[in-house]
Amino acid sequence: MKTKEVLRSVFKLAWQFVKRNGFSMSEALHVAWQNIKLRIAMKSKIVKFYFKKVDGSLREAYGTLQESVLPETKGERKPNDTVQTYFDTEVQEYRCFKKANLVSIA
Repeated sequence: MKTKEVLRSVFKLAWQFVKRNGFSMSEALHVAWQNIKLRIAMKSKIVKFYFKKVDGSLREAYGTLQESVLPETKGERKPNDTVQTYFDTEVQEYRCFKKANLVSIA
């Protein structure tokens, strides 16, 4: 990704967190940068990361977006800008989490 594209997506995501989730701008920028770094890392390798589930518990996940690891999909899904979809390498299925609930990348 080019620098301008990365910055544009970070600020767009940060404003989404401010408007929809009530984050402060500094909180929103921190979580937005983590989401972008996670997405970039998952495109090249399997990444260990943590996110908060809807029920409040913390979930440890190993996911990837590598083309060589992903199974063939049957159809295209409508994109959703509030969730991050990834391929869970432990259960060999697609999963997703709310981008605002990302806690850390290991």
